[in-house]
Amino acid sequence: MKISSKHSSLAGHITVPGSKSHTIRALILASMAEGTSHIKNPLPSNDCLSTVAAVNQLGASACTGGKDSDVWTVEGAGSRIHLPEDVVNVGNSGSLMYFLCPVIATFDGWCVFTGDESIRTRPVSHLVEALNQLDAKAFSINSRQSPPFVFRGPFSNRKTLVTDGALSQYISGFMMAATRMEGTMRIRLTDPKETPYLTMTKAWLDFIGAESEISPDFREISVKGPVAIKAFDTVIPSDWEAVAFPLVAALLSGSRIVIDNIDSSGTQGDSEIVNVLRKAGADLEWDTEAATLTVNGAARLSTETLPDGILSVNISAFPDAICALSVAACYIEGTTVISDIDVCRKKETDRIAAMISELSKLGADIEEKDGCLVIRGHSPENADGTPNPLFRLHGGEVESYMDHRIAMSLACFGAGLRDGGSVTVNDAECCSVSFPDFFEKMSGIGCDFSRV
Repeated sequence: MKISSKHSSLAGHITVPGSKSHTIRALILASMAEGTSHIKNPLPSNDCLSTVAAVNQLGASACTGGKDSDVWTVEGAGSRIHLPEDVVNVGNSGSLMYFLCPVIATFDGWCVFTGDESIRTRPVSHLVEALNQLDAKAFSINSRQSPPFVFRGPFSNRKTLVTDGALSQYISGFMMAATRMEGTMRIRLTDPKETPYLTMTKAWLDFIGAESEISPDFREISVKGPVAIKAFDTVIPSDWEAVAFPLVAALLSGSRIVIDNIDSSGTQGDSEIVNVLRKAGADLEWDTEAATLTVNGAARLSTETLPDGILSVNISAFPDAICALSVAACYIEGTTVISDIDVCRKKETDRIAAMISELSKLGADIEEKDGCLVIRGHSPENADGTPNPLFRLHGGEVESYMDHRIAMSLACFGAGLRDGGSVTVNDAECCSVSFPDFFEKMSGIGCDFSRV
């Protein structure tokens, strides 16, 4: 599917879907529990539906209740949980792959993981190495060290797992798996990244009654097991990774919108995008009591008041925001430097190379320099409100790389164009991975999206 995006005037209220990160954790833990759990406001995306199918292979019975259901039920496998009898296909979900593998590796027996074309390019060498370090057996069947991969448990928690932790997801997987092990599992991270997601996993462990600790520097983690998980009812908070897209579209188009049902729990690191954009002058009102984020897009975005005139962003704690922030930076007067970007290469695609390639097609001044992503942007208007002759962004045809966050970010880029041009995003249907009905919802507040 091709989607065309043009300059837009946005208005009104929008609610983004539930958090994918929370939904997948809830499904996995509910499948391990005794009894029936109820998950309200789950994200009905492809990744979460892949998780439903996967946990059912463990002996659980997860039911989505149909397309419009707001509550999913999971009859947990509990003591009946078992090794999958078939290959586990995670679809496009790296989260599912990294979370569930360590849980299954607590069983005695072989298991095979695979996925779609994109997943079969994702690295699993760090996960394979961790399993082997803990006396399990694991290997990838190809030279790329990517899925399909094979492993046999059970792994041992008698040793301390020492790993860099550059990807947080497999660490979260071992933390959840530790609830099935006898004794205390200890993990030492030499270079922890994406740390808010580890905090999120600990919050879930606290919720189910597990004893766990994370040191202030995130280098030492311990989880005590076993835990007899009881069925639970929970409400999935809205997804801050999804909030980024209407937020950025409103800023670039100079519009005013209200994003409802905002999560203020502090468990999602991507909320940091609010602080980052405020530094560039964005007028954002976050009402934690009303759970709303009001975006007043009339303000000109600039780095002029910042040290050295640079908006500096360390992305390691919230790397999924790299695509949306890169697009926003193109419209900010001044230089944006995004550092600690290596983890962004290990997602659905190399998002650094992809954003440089596709934004360059649209007139952006963007490059990788000294291990950072550097964007020299321009506001459409000067400080006095006159047109800025240095603003030269334009339309064009771009690739999504079948990456949902790239597709949504590039579609939002078009909302800020001033020359009457449009951005055509190829393979835009991949948005359904994390934001079903993205184009319909965004069109509902005025985004000029159309099928080509």
